[in-house]
Amino acid sequence: MEKDLIIDVNERETVIALLEDHRLVELNKEINTERGFCLRDVYLGKVKKLIPTLNAAFVDIGDKKDAFVHYLDLGLYFQAFDEFVRNINPNRDFRTFFSSIDASHILEKEGKIENVLKPGQPIVVQIVKEPISTKGSRLTSEISIAGRNIVLLPFGDKISVSQKISSKEEKKRLERLMYSILPPNYGVIIRTAAEGKNAAILDAELKMLVKKWEDSWETMAQQKFPKLLFSENSKTTTVLRDLLNDSFTNIYVNDEETYHEVKDYTATILPDHEKIVKLYKGNEPILDHFDVTKQIKSAFGKVVPIKQGAYLVIEHTEALHVIDVNSGTRVKTGKDQEQNAFDVNCHAAQEIARQLKLRDMGGIIIVDFIDMDLPENRTALLKKMQELMSTERAKHNILPLTKFGLMQITRQRVRPATEIETMETCPTCHGTGKISSSILIDETIERELAYYVKEKNIKELKLTVNPIVEAYLTKGVFSSIIRKWKKKYKVSIETVISTEMAILDFSWTTLSGEKLS
Repeated sequence: MEKDLIIDVNERETVIALLEDHRLVELNKEINTERGFCLRDVYLGKVKKLIPTLNAAFVDIGDKKDAFVHYLDLGLYFQAFDEFVRNINPNRDFRTFFSSIDASHILEKEGKIENVLKPGQPIVVQIVKEPISTKGSRLTSEISIAGRNIVLLPFGDKISVSQKISSKEEKKRLERLMYSILPPNYGVIIRTAAEGKNAAILDAELKMLVKKWEDSWETMAQQKFPKLLFSENSKTTTVLRDLLNDSFTNIYVNDEETYHEVKDYTATILPDHEKIVKLYKGNEPILDHFDVTKQIKSAFGKVVPIKQGAYLVIEHTEALHVIDVNSGTRVKTGKDQEQNAFDVNCHAAQEIARQLKLRDMGGIIIVDFIDMDLPENRTALLKKMQELMSTERAKHNILPLTKFGLMQITRQRVRPATEIETMETCPTCHGTGKISSSILIDETIERELAYYVKEKNIKELKLTVNPIVEAYLTKGVFSSIIRKWKKKYKVSIETVISTEMAILDFSWTTLSGEKLS
């Protein structure tokens, strides 16, 4: 299977698309703001208000909406974190103080929030769920710092090994190794990726994670809150950390700075594989070049086509997601109704598994499959869905079909589902239904061309247009409109196709990329 990662960096956002055999299977976006990617970020917050009836508290971390932490999310070692935060100051030796704290006092499971927190109290928290709808971020005080092979747990005082590592000998080797290099008052979770790794790799990663935590102590000691202590890696390196393995074929990046960042990170976690990272320099937008834009438009609509005329209808509500499976115009090709329903449902299950990951849909998902009478077909469909979801990284649960043909799926939700508006308001008529005469488009473009050549004295230009207009302007090798303009104005014109452009939209730039219109 060919596996490609496409990274599109622009002024507004960074888009990361995972393709398997050129088919879009996962899409991640990071808005380029000052705050950036907030999931797993660690803050020194301030307790704003207690809610004894919910056994929870609101915490100010600098967001517009106060974040939420439940008593059970304070973690077993909250008392150690609390002592450290309350008593740390610039005059102490941070490392000695951290090592001296007694982490053996475990927080009661049945305790009350008012006995642990007070309004105005400083608290170290980590975002585990981004703001969704009217709710603020969900927090935990059980801090974890994830790396490629291990997850560091300050005050964790335990070593856990991934259940996916099946070899008992390998588990014992990794445990012994971590016990020999782990500093006092730290614990770790050994991830599946650590299997077979030598001591040097794990020791280097452990030191990097410990440094990340210890570098935040100086900020913590200033007792100015709310304050960001440290961030998760950028979205790009986070995706690479969780996804990248030697099965990847190519990683294409259109930004030189991000290209070097990705190449360096790839060389760190997969030595000798940095050659798969390539800088894209084509004139066509990178997502258009790899057919990602078109796939996004077709995959994120309300109606998603499957095979042979069948389709899904996907609806999002505040409480849950609903997916309706329709056979559409599918031809039965001699099969009986039961077999036809089973075939459509199996094709739908494949697309649903893809859609859950692609849109990052979480919470409760209800799927209305086409009714099937035979119990063995319903059982087979359940197994098919479980098999398709077996590679899913998010925690999930799939229940058998009800007698009404409904399948209930729960999937871990840590951020709002990705929603992309595929219906567009016409930028030319602005919804009025009337546009200027399309026959005059070449005259409109030529007027601007004449202005830039004669008034601005620009002799090399780049024209970005819709594919339909580009075909119209370049039709004919010797008699095309573009060729006539070049000869008439003695100018160099490079045409660029953009599927994002409305039919009658266009823009002029210099060859260096400076926007003119």
